[in-house]
Amino acid sequence: MSVVKIGDRLVGDDQPTYIIAEIGVNHNGILPLAIELIDAAISAGADAVKFQKRKLDQLYAQKYLDNANSGEKTLRYLLPILQRVELADEAYFEIVEYCQRKGITFLCSAFDIQSADFVDQLGVPAFKVASADMTNLPLLDHLIGKNKPLIISTGMSNMDEVEFSVNFLKERDAEFILLHCNSTYPAAFEDINLRFMDRLRKFGVPVGYSGHERGIAVSTVASAMGACIIERHITLDRTMDGPDHAASLEPHGFKKMVRDIQQINSALGTGEEKFISRGEILNREVLGKSLLATRRIEPGEKITQDMVTVKGPALGLSPQRYPELIGRTSTRVIEVDEPFTDRDLGFNIELDVEHTLPLEWGFTVRFRDFEETLNYQPWMLEFHFTDQDLDEHYPGQDHDIKLVVHAPEFFERTLVDLCSQDDRQRGQSVELIQKSINLTREMAPHFKGKPKVIVHTGGMSLDNPIENRNELYDNLRTSVNDLDYEGVELLLENLPPRPWYFGGQWLTNAFMDAYEIRDFIEPLGLDMCFDTSHAKLYCNWAHVDFYEQVKVLLPYIRHLHLSDGAGLDGEGLQIGEGTIDWVRFFEVIGAGRPDAYQGTMIPEIWRGHQRGNEGFVIAIRRLSEAYFEAEKR
Repeated sequence: MSVVKIGDRLVGDDQPTYIIAEIGVNHNGILPLAIELIDAAISAGADAVKFQKRKLDQLYAQKYLDNANSGEKTLRYLLPILQRVELADEAYFEIVEYCQRKGITFLCSAFDIQSADFVDQLGVPAFKVASADMTNLPLLDHLIGKNKPLIISTGMSNMDEVEFSVNFLKERDAEFILLHCNSTYPAAFEDINLRFMDRLRKFGVPVGYSGHERGIAVSTVASAMGACIIERHITLDRTMDGPDHAASLEPHGFKKMVRDIQQINSALGTGEEKFISRGEILNREVLGKSLLATRRIEPGEKITQDMVTVKGPALGLSPQRYPELIGRTSTRVIEVDEPFTDRDLGFNIELDVEHTLPLEWGFTVRFRDFEETLNYQPWMLEFHFTDQDLDEHYPGQDHDIKLVVHAPEFFERTLVDLCSQDDRQRGQSVELIQKSINLTREMAPHFKGKPKVIVHTGGMSLDNPIENRNELYDNLRTSVNDLDYEGVELLLENLPPRPWYFGGQWLTNAFMDAYEIRDFIEPLGLDMCFDTSHAKLYCNWAHVDFYEQVKVLLPYIRHLHLSDGAGLDGEGLQIGEGTIDWVRFFEVIGAGRPDAYQGTMIPEIWRGHQRGNEGFVIAIRRLSEAYFEAEKR
């Protein structure tokens, strides 16, 4: 795998496309305009902005500088513009400071050796080499000596020249990225030849695309073809005077390009495995099929073809398992239209409570079914409330186990949202959480210890991300302060990036990243419920390390929701059916060490309660195996 690090980002194979907003000389030599272009690039979602630095007396003979009219037609046009738009050195320091403050990477093309030294002083994480200098071996050699990656455009060079410079770079162990480029402004579509990126990849280095064409289609396709970098010029107005404005994208177009590239990156996936998304799971339950009994089957009867039919919904054995079922002897009473299950294929899903992982585990329950789970001897129960449950009262007896309550996630067709910018929705959400806390207090005397109340923070939007995320956290802080949670342990839960509610997929805008969560809950003295599936999906979306996120939050975790995850919305998968390494997870939380995690946990498997908690039992067994394996290491 070919990867180069630029600042804190990995750029190359299997990494999200790195998008550079090329400001170049589109600032027209005006510092406020340069700042405005940086803001436009940030708003569009670019990873970096790139400027140009040149000392014209190092690039052109004095006679041309004295009189551009003595040169060819193109030089007569371009040179006066370059003389007019060059920013003062002091302006670059202001620009760099502004980029640092705004959180966007500053890059700069250096067109000569003196400019390269100046750009190095500015602290760039990599050097951009313009197409015109791909053959400039003295400049390349000088840049290599600064031990930073090079991003090299290959426009206006033939293949022999590209090969020569690549060999020159490799002989000196340079770290570099090649950008396919057609250096015409604007470039004609028939001249772009995107498939040439495949030829460049044979050099064994990351390959990107620097485009000068009209529109955004070619750049988005280049990203889909694996370009690790997309570099496009940005301008506030394509009709401005200057060499690059006409081939640039205005802010709206640049933003659309970034959006499309990000969607393409998400859609491409890894190509390694196929996971069923949450949306597909929901549809599969309704539209899928199971093997069902055509009549009542008694214990001891041999199951024959005439006893089995295929019907929806998909709540039992897949029809693909039909050959395994025929000829087996029934070990239980199976009623007409009852689904066959793994039990009918001889699978034992009993739980050996004496040999489970040494954590205080339990199951998700409702008022109507919690007593069924007591046969498994759980350490605790987690009651999942709906808004309607809050008007009821605990219907059971006293139990020597711990109590956890999960507050409702929605009421009627409105999401619980403690971050909401709508005061009415936020107020209703606070009221609902308070009712959950009050009911928990009422239940507490029937259980042991201090009860825990798990709360979803909200911060979702349906179509577009919420730009002002600081306001979301401010509102969340206000909501928490409005709650009276004396006598209970209030635990905020980390959230997934693309949850499903009311038949649609939403966007989460807060309370996903470990560092953000830590920085929010620590000053308030709060702890949290950590959902492994939510965290894994966020890490897949944000391209951050799952196990590092666990380490950051471990000191604040008081309750675990354990399930597997895959992709961006493969939530609540059975243990071992996603992409989490469970042995490594238990190593991170200290399995076998004196400082190991000691809090409560449940397996939160999608539909795990069905068929007598079959999914939960399977999860506990698999988690136990992973835990004991982690202890051995």
